Amino acid sequence: MNARLQALYILKDVVIHDKSLSLVLDTLSHTEKPFIQALCYGVCRHFHQLSFILEQLLQKPLKAKDKDIELIIIMGFYQLLDMQVPDHAAVAETVKLVKKIKKLWAVKLTNALLRQFIRDKEQLLEKIKTSDVASYSHPKWFIDKVKKSYPRHYDAILKENNKKPPMNLRVNLDKLSRDDYIKQLNKPINIFPYNLAGLSLKEAMPVEQLPGFSEGLVSVQDFAAQLAAELLPIDANSTILDACAAPGGKTAHLVETYQHYSQLTAIEIHGERAKKITENLQRLNYNDKVTLKVADANNIESWWNNTPFDCILLDAPCSATGVIRRNPDIKIHRKPSHINAIKTLQLELLSQLWHTLKSGAYLLYVTCSVLEEENAQVIEKFLSTHTTAHHEPIDAPWGIEQKFGRQILPGSDNMDGFYYCLLKKV
Repeated sequence: MNARLQALYILKDVVIHDKSLSLVLDTLSHTEKPFIQALCYGVCRHFHQLSFILEQLLQKPLKAKDKDIELIIIMGFYQLLDMQVPDHAAVAETVKLVKKIKKLWAVKLTNALLRQFIRDKEQLLEKIKTSDVASYSHPKWFIDKVKKSYPRHYDAILKENNKKPPMNLRVNLDKLSRDDYIKQLNKPINIFPYNLAGLSLKEAMPVEQLPGFSEGLVSVQDFAAQLAAELLPIDANSTILDACAAPGGKTAHLVETYQHYSQLTAIEIHGERAKKITENLQRLNYNDKVTLKVADANNIESWWNNTPFDCILLDAPCSATGVIRRNPDIKIHRKPSHINAIKTLQLELLSQLWHTLKSGAYLLYVTCSVLEEENAQVIEKFLSTHTTAHHEPIDAPWGIEQKFGRQILPGSDNMDGFYYCLLKKV
């Protein structure tokens, strides 16, 4: 299948049918996969900006049934703006794509709009600067929230979200040191300063080409996510619960760090996502180190044996607004109405899992969100209704101290946007 036509089908799945870009691309098998990925990620990353350009050029909006034409045109804009595709080729291939989907009425329109864009490019780029939605390429509701929460940092956050993310790795210290792995890797890297396992590749590469990947010497994991295992106060013979555990990166890190003297239980509600945990553990040869349960962590009667845990890691479901640079389709999918439902679920999970925690033990609450409603505000509400919960400040050189917990902003020390808060049951 033509690469651009394949990209169109993927973008229709993402924009029209609300599917995850990364999940759709995971199933893609195509000789031009790098080009398709670059085009799809680029269109999603700059979707609001490209749509703004189209609005400026159209005399009247396209009909809802012609969303595919809209996508084709903004795919053309992106190739003209940010991909090394000659102008004539971008126009010709985009027009050819309209013909392939048999909407011949749109051929002249598409050709005219792309050529007008080429002629008026400088004026259009200037016009973009007049709109926050277009210049930052984010939805207005999100820009407003970030501006309110981070008046000093919002510009950096929004710009960072539009950058390509680094490829961060976690060396399995149970098997070798980071220095020993770096010798095997023999690639330009950056070191993560806040643990002994993290490093970042200056140029991304396929995971299969990472030395020792299939043998479990290394895993792909963002630096911010690597902080979780070390923040939990885990002692000898601790029983650990990893709630909402998929895809298993933090689960694996906990095993690597504490397998020799602790017991780990992982809970995941979705069977397909639980398979990802199993695959990760099998690659690391740790599948016998974890008790994995496919269950709803919120329904403790369905999986808990009434033996309380010494430590709980709650990697709570969230808006994922801290990892937009890795998942730019979040800007298309996420709506303000979703946040209320998410924070209600987060509070329910905290309240339910609190019953399974020993007195004197710790729960680490984690999200990959930058929204206060899902982070410090959830903790504040939880503390107000649970007298046995005590906030333990995290003394760390990373992140921004909040009223409760610490917030990492996207791009800070090469990290994604994460929130951490440690609670003690007293």
